[in-house]
Parts: sequence; C-alpha cells; structure tokens
Amino acid sequence: MSYFLIIFIAIIISAVSLAREKHKSAIALISVLVVAFFSSWISIGALQGDTWVKTIQGGNVFGPVTLRVDGLSAWFVLLTNFTLITGMLYGRQYLKKSHGNSSGTSLHYISYILNQVALIGVFFVQHGLAFICVWEMMAITSFILVIFEHGRMETLKAGINFLIQSHISIIFITLAFIWVYASTGSFDFSAISEYSSSGTREAGLLLFLVFFVGFAIKAGFVPFHTWLPHAHPVAPSHISGIMSGVIIKSGIYGILRMLILIHENYLILGYIILIISVITGIYGVMLAIVQHNIKKLLAYHSIENIGIIGIGIGIGSIGIGLNQPALVYAGFAGALLHTLNHSLFKSLLFYSTGAVYQALHTVNIERMGGLVNKMPRTALLFLLGALAICGLPPFNGFISEFLIYSGLYGAMGSGSASTVIVILSISGLSLIGGLAMLCFTKAFGIIFLGKRRFNPHAEVKDASPGMLFPLYLIAIPIIMIGSFPGLFVSLMQKTIEEYSAITMPSGYEELLTIMQNISLAVWALIVLIITLYFLRKIIEEKRVIRSGPTWGCGYPADSPVLQYTATSFVRSYAKIIRPLVVTSKTRDEIRDIIPDPVHSATHYNDKVERGLVDWPVRLLRGFLNRFRFLQNGSVQFYVLYGVVFIAISIAIPLIIRAVQYLTQLLNQI
Repeated sequence: MSYFLIIFIAIIISAVSLAREKHKSAIALISVLVVAFFSSWISIGALQGDTWVKTIQGGNVFGPVTLRVDGLSAWFVLLTNFTLITGMLYGRQYLKKSHGNSSGTSLHYISYILNQVALIGVFFVQHGLAFICVWEMMAITSFILVIFEHGRMETLKAGINFLIQSHISIIFITLAFIWVYASTGSFDFSAISEYSSSGTREAGLLLFLVFFVGFAIKAGFVPFHTWLPHAHPVAPSHISGIMSGVIIKSGIYGILRMLILIHENYLILGYIILIISVITGIYGVMLAIVQHNIKKLLAYHSIENIGIIGIGIGIGSIGIGLNQPALVYAGFAGALLHTLNHSLFKSLLFYSTGAVYQALHTVNIERMGGLVNKMPRTALLFLLGALAICGLPPFNGFISEFLIYSGLYGAMGSGSASTVIVILSISGLSLIGGLAMLCFTKAFGIIFLGKRRFNPHAEVKDASPGMLFPLYLIAIPIIMIGSFPGLFVSLMQKTIEEYSAITMPSGYEELLTIMQNISLAVWALIVLIITLYFLRKIIEEKRVIRSGPTWGCGYPADSPVLQYTATSFVRSYAKIIRPLVVTSKTRDEIRDIIPDPVHSATHYNDKVERGLVDWPVRLLRGFLNRFRFLQNGSVQFYVLYGVVFIAISIAIPLIIRAVQYLTQLLNQI
C-alpha cells in the first residue's frame, strides 16, 4: 500500500507539473476525487461497524506502522473529503480569474493534493513517529497554500507566523510521544493507553495536557489562536475555507483521539476543556464583531466555533466521568455534528467572500455596500451561511448547538457536577449566540444592503455559475441537517461508541423530533412569507404605483456617506470591550478654516497576541539587535569570522585531549 501511494503521488506531481495550464486544475480535481473515493469507501464501512485495520512495515526506523479507521477517523475523513472537493471545484474557478502564473498554480495544486493525503494520513495513522511525519507534511503543504500570493510582504509574514506556530505544535506533540516511548518502548497508539492505565492518575493528566497544548495550537483555542486571524485573510478564499473547515479540525481530532486513549481523569479533563472552550468561544466572537476585514472577521468566528465544539467535548468528558450516558451522547454528538456543520457553513462564507473580493478587489467592509442588487445569488448564499453560523433554525448550526445546550442542562441537574461552572457555561454559550447574530447582522447589512460606498474600477456582477456551483453543493447539507437531524445524528452512533458503548439514550429520539418540528415550522413560515409576497405582487401588478424619494432626515442629497458604517454600527459595543482590545486610530491632520476631506480609521488588535507573541518577539529582537555590529558588510570581517570558527573547531578537540592527558597524569601521581 505504501508503495502504491508513493507511485500515485509521483504520477500526480509529474502530471500537474508537465500539463498545460488549462489542464492542471482538471488533473488536480481528478486526483482529489480519487483520494476521496478510496478513503471515503473505507470510512463508510467503518461507520457501519466494519473497522479497517492494516499494518505496514516502516523499516528499521518506524517498525510496524498500524493504519486504522474507526468511527472517529471515518467521521473526520468524510467531512474532510467533502470540503476539499468543494474547495477544489471553487478554487480552480477562483484561480482562473485571479492568476495566470503557471509555476505558481502547479505548486499550489500539488500542495493541495499532498495536503489532502496528509490529512487522511493524520486520521488513518496509529503510530506516533509516522503521525508526526504526516502532521509535518500537513503543516508544510498548508504553509505553501497560504503564501500563494507571496509577492506581498503581509502574506509572507502571516505564512511564516503560521509555520512557526505549527512547529511549536509539533514540538509539544513530539514531546508527548517521546514521553510515552521512554516509558513503554513503543510508538504505537496502544502504548498511550498502556501508559495511562499503568501509571499514576497525575501522569495521565499531565500527558493529556501536553498533547492538548499541541493540538490546541492547531485548532485555535485561546490563548493559542494568534496565528489564525493572520493566516486566513492572506490566503486565497478556497484555502481559507479548507483551513477553517478541515485543517484546524485536525487539532479537534487529536484531542478527541487522546480522550479515547487516555482513560483517566475524565471529570477533571472535562472541566478543563469546558472552561477553556467557553473562554475561547466568547473571546473569538467578541473580537470578530469589531473587525473591518471580512476574512479576519470570519477567522475570529472560527475561533468562536472551535470554542463551541470544545464545550461539547467537555460535556461529553464530564458525562464519562459521572457515568451518565445522556451527557456523553449529547456532548460528543453535539461536538462531532458541529465539527461537520462548521466545516460546511464556514467554507460557504469564505467562498462567498471570495466572490465579493473578486468583484470589488477589497476585503474592507467599509468599502462595500448595496451588493445585493449586483450579486443577488452570492448575497443569498452568504445569508444562508450567516443564519447557519448564528445557530438559527431551520439550518444545521441550530441542531448541533441545541444538542450541546441539552448536554449543559443535563450536567446542571447531575448533582455531582459543579453547578456554578455549568451555569456560567450556559450563559457563555448564550452570549456567543447573541454576539454572533450582532456580528453577522453588521456583516450582511453593511456588505449587501444600503447603497454602494465606493465606485469600483470595473463593473460589479455576480460570480460565474462554475464558481457558485460548489456553494450550492454546500447549501444542500446545511439545509438537510437542519431539516432532518435524526438521519445525520444516527450516522455518528459508531463514533460515539468509541467513548462509551451506549445507544441513543431514552428521550433523545423525542428531542430530535422536537428539533425537526421546529425546523419544519420555520420552513412553513418561510414558505408562507414567500407565498404572501408573490400574492401581493400579483394583486398589485395592474395597479399604478407612484414612487418618490425617501425622506432623508432633512438632508436634500441622497448620499451613501449618511449610511451606517461598520465602525458606527458597533460603536456602543466597541466601548464596552475596550479593556479587552488594543485600539489604535489613524487620522489626517485638520488644516485651514475649510479643511479638505479627512481620513480617519480605527483598528482593534488582539490584546492576548500583544502579550503572548508581540512582547516576547520585541524583547528577542532587541537582544539580537545588540549583535548587529557583527553583520557590518565588510568582507574582511566575514573572512575573519570563518578563520576564528575554524580555529575554535580545531582548538576545542585539542583542549579536550589535553585535559584528558592531564587527568591521566594526575591519576598516576
């Protein structure tokens, strides 16, 4: 199998590199579909109870490497493949319109395919050393995908930041695997279970926390999130979609996998994950609201939704610790379903944003407005994603958040659980939902409603049918999950059994029926509104309608300047969260009695990033600057450095030999 994979990758690299520009994307799409077909075929069997296991020989370095696809792996493989297929369908259209660099697109498509192979490898591999290798492959290919527009300094800085923090993640994961290997002599994942079962409870807890930090950096939990708001805005829109949809979910997979392998301290781990996740969700949405860059706004919402997924994981872990199947089912079902749901509506939002960017050539919300008239299909799809991410019925986000809410209420009534923590978590999840609605009311209203604020250089029109096709594909499961939740929740049964051998607890079928009835009732309301609209249109079709200018609050001119801006829309909210952000303002100087137009801009920066990343980097840079005199541009000095280095290299062994000789003489005396 390993030889087949190597041959397949070699063929794909050669085919994409040598093909003509117009054929590269087609070859890449076929390759993605082939990988998706075989991995999904195995995964569908695993969800039906047929766990797939295969052992390959990794030579003297790796030894036997186990590949295993259980319910957890299968769930992540399937959602990854769907997002990567839609991403490729969208990306080949996006790149046709944006770029014509043949070598750049070749590397991009090759990296995309290798990234898919690496992600599948992360979910398949059950061997620590091999896992680190595929994790590294995923990090490097993701870096190449992010810096596609490498001609911009901002892109390179964000890409390097992403690469550095990805390797900090790898360091923690590697340390955890080395820890287990030093105790058991094996890199197989079963050794983690062996170590946690044979060691003390504290050792198992500490081992999980080391793994958690490594995976939390990739997932984007606060305070390990600082790379994410920089990488998403600079990447092409389809890469932003798969980064948010599946790449950060590899961190969620790692945390869920370690919870299966480390069997101790579920109650403590559950509370730790729950507290961190609530903080992550609230902090992410609070910073999303004040962003003016639409892609940065969506990036912070990825942090928010990682927090929601983490709340579900925390509830499930608490349920295992308390031996309450209802909590286990609600927590893990909600977390797993929200992992899928977030992959769907976030990729839909990023792809819609990419269509807007190609029409206006800006991601600044302040320069948008009135696009619903020029881009109605894109506006409708963005609205669908916005409603879904806010957790409103009848869409998919409502179902997973409802399950997590039911788990939180169940934990509150458990008696043994900390009631204060659970009540605060319920309040936090409610706050997240309310702030998300505020954020997307601002985003959709400022971007698509009102009047255009700036005149673009080219005519604004809706995206092509080829670019919109994958968005419609994503819209279908968003609607289906919201309308028929029981069908999709039943698919997770095998995955949930990895944590506790339970079937759906009593009462949950009724709960799913209630959610389905709510969604169908909302659909009935939507159909009624549409019907009334068309009836009104038919009735008034023959009537003469007189129209005149809308009253402009005393202003004679109909000016888009009088509209709400993104800043003014959330001005009151921004005053409330000012202690949590670093605010900076830029403004032109006002001169003369009748001044020229003044440009003013307000920027809100992440205070956690300032303290955790910027301040240490500033100290390190200040320390290294003290040695800048060494790099003085003089060739003579550089030659001298080489001579000194050679002299030291020769002198050190001689000194060591002399010390050994003197030691022997002293011992003889």
